[in-house]
Amino acid sequence: MAEVLLEMRQITKEFPGVKALDNVNLKVRQGEIHALCGENGAGKSTLMKVLSGVYEYGTYTGDILLEGEACKFKNLKLSEAEGIVIIHQELALIPELSIAENIFLGNERKRFGVIDWDATAKQTKTLLEKVNLDEPHDSLIKHIGVGKQQLVEIAKALAKEVKLLILDEPTASLNETDSDNLLDLLVELKGQGITSIIISHKLNEIRKVADAVTILRDGKTIETFDLSEEDISEDEIIKGMVGRSLTNRYPPSESEVGSEILSIENWNVYHPVQRERQIIFDAQFHVKRGRSLVLLD
Repeated sequence: MAEVLLEMRQITKEFPGVKALDNVNLKVRQGEIHALCGENGAGKSTLMKVLSGVYEYGTYTGDILLEGEACKFKNLKLSEAEGIVIIHQELALIPELSIAENIFLGNERKRFGVIDWDATAKQTKTLLEKVNLDEPHDSLIKHIGVGKQQLVEIAKALAKEVKLLILDEPTASLNETDSDNLLDLLVELKGQGITSIIISHKLNEIRKVADAVTILRDGKTIETFDLSEEDISEDEIIKGMVGRSLTNRYPPSESEVGSEILSIENWNVYHPVQRERQIIFDAQFHVKRGRSLVLLD
């Protein structure tokens, strides 16, 4: 069995009037993809913010051990220095800067105290190859899609010599193709010895790539499944998340479609600050009573 890379013991984190984490325990083995599951508000993101130093040492109780050594992170910079990098659901990239500039922002490659742009470009190309992103290093972030931006974030983590990569709902805003590419990349990185923690509600993705899954509910650790040794169904994971069996996950429903209650045609919207920038073009839709409308960006 692989050695334990990370252990979090009896982590308790309170906010005024709320105990977000209640004696949570987590073990992550070296070189595995470990999924963290739970309903909204279960404490998943809070736990990872404790781990990465967003919630600094002293604002919670419990112990964090990385490779057997106690960690007392006061900020993100200290956790990143130990090889722990978190990628939040809201990507921390600057649209007006290039891919290379974003990858090495705050971690610049310098020569005699000045940014070495040749070294920056060369290392960026190497990192982009590692994450399977075929884009010029000088492309602006605002000119590439969200799926590629996720890959830039991972390349940025690799530039910091990451040991433990944490991804918070990484496929939430991706289409199916980009999601599959991202999951395949995590498996590739696993083959290179990089350990990952993935927070996700998408159980099919978890069962596809995760070696283990830990379930949180109401700020408490419920159970950890070793998916590499056990055949765990989605229903078993859901039962741990919600605390009961769901006999009918998609109950039938009937609705009576009525008259039109909303109609929008030729709707144009401009950016509130950049007035010349149009963000919605001649949109139109109609909603009838008893029907739902889903708007896709």
